[in-house]
Amino acid sequence: MIIESIELDSFRNYERELFEFDSETNVIYGDNGQGKTNILEAIYLCSTTRSHKGSKDRQMINFGKDEAHLRMIIKKNDIRHRIDIHLKKNKTKGVALDGIPARKIGDILGISNVVFFSPEDLSIIQDGPEARRRFIDMEICQLDKLYLYNLTNYKNVLKKRNNLLKQIGDIPELLDTLDVWNAQFLEYGSYIIKARQEFIEKVNGHIKEIYEKLTGGRETIDVKYEPNVTTESFEMNLLMSEKKDLFTKTSNVGPHRDDISFISNKNDLRVYGSRGQQRTGALSLKLTEISILEEKTGEKPILLLDDVLSELDRNRQNYLLESIKGVQTIITCTGLVEFIEQELNIKKKFNIKDGNIID
Repeated sequence: MIIESIELDSFRNYERELFEFDSETNVIYGDNGQGKTNILEAIYLCSTTRSHKGSKDRQMINFGKDEAHLRMIIKKNDIRHRIDIHLKKNKTKGVALDGIPARKIGDILGISNVVFFSPEDLSIIQDGPEARRRFIDMEICQLDKLYLYNLTNYKNVLKKRNNLLKQIGDIPELLDTLDVWNAQFLEYGSYIIKARQEFIEKVNGHIKEIYEKLTGGRETIDVKYEPNVTTESFEMNLLMSEKKDLFTKTSNVGPHRDDISFISNKNDLRVYGSRGQQRTGALSLKLTEISILEEKTGEKPILLLDDVLSELDRNRQNYLLESIKGVQTIITCTGLVEFIEQELNIKKKFNIKDGNIID
């Protein structure tokens, strides 16, 4: 699986530009604020239909324009596919595969599998639970098309249920309609909990070996799923929480309050881990993504590295560079650092300035 090219039209700070990639290592370099990350965001958007930043469609359209177009060509199993994304300011995005409009967003999931690694990912362990839930959701969506369907519906129902809880204070008779939303809340939420549990089990099947190698065998790691509620107790806990929900005017039970923990040598890295240990855990987690996707699809995913090498010490840099051999990699950096030139066989370089390829 490789990305052959991506064309940007009115996307972020790009008026129109075409990037043709090599099947091995590609480096995009330039000063900060020139649009390097925007290229990776475009690739991720074409692969998952979502921005890795969580940006809304209208935020990704070039200033002063009403719409943006992305076209990505990917070669998979010796067959070329074209993914088209049409962003609109005031309408739902359009998505097409090989020129045929997708009936639902999930139709293109799995065509292009990517692992996105940014400096922000290095702080995922020390950040709040929302960042860790987002990580889980982004990865499972590439593995399970139904997960995106259930996650989207769950978030919609959560929003409507919370609105209803606020309205019941003024219109008590609306309480009779709460059961309707509860039924959907339980259906979509239970799927999410089960899928997250299975994903964490997969993570533990790979991350232990990676983490031990990074620490020279001195430390171990275990990733634990901390569900707010289990599938078995979800319905009962939701009913027991109804009085509290009505008082607080929000939903206090459900997978929107899940978290994951990282236990190394019996210590929770979120609380007791050093900055170095937390970064080692985060790096192990991202490398685990590659293994899981390869195990699921039989192909290596595409790796997107957003200026992350400068954030790692030499030991972690070397391990990462060794791990990505044989993986199509697209790297952004501010300059062509000497060690990259020495240790990576760079086939393609793009110098970016003000949303244009200048070299």
